Amino acid sequence: MTISKKEVLHVADLARLDLDEASVARFADQIGEILAYVEALNRVDTEGVSPTSHAISLTNAFREDVESPACSREDAFSNAPQAEDGCFAVPKIIE
Repeated sequence: MTISKKEVLHVADLARLDLDEASVARFADQIGEILAYVEALNRVDTEGVSPTSHAISLTNAFREDVESPACSREDAFSNAPQAEDGCFAVPKIIE
C-alpha cells in the first residue's frame, strides 16, 4: 500500500512536526510498509479465536493488604537528605 507525501505532510502538520524532504520520503515508505503489513493481518482467518489483550495469561502477584504499625518520625527522616522542623526539606523550585 502506498501513502503519498501529501498525506505524510498532513499527518505531520496534525502532529505539529516539521519534516524535511528526506524524512517525508522515508516516512511515506515506512508508513506504506506498515499499512501493507496491517492489510496482511486483516486477511488472516480469526474465526473462532477469542480476543485477548496479551499473548500469554498474566496473574498479578499482589500480597495481602495487612495493617501494620507506622514507622516513627525518626525512622522516616533517617534516609532523608535534609529535614527541618519535623518536615522533609527540599530545594525551592518556584522563585
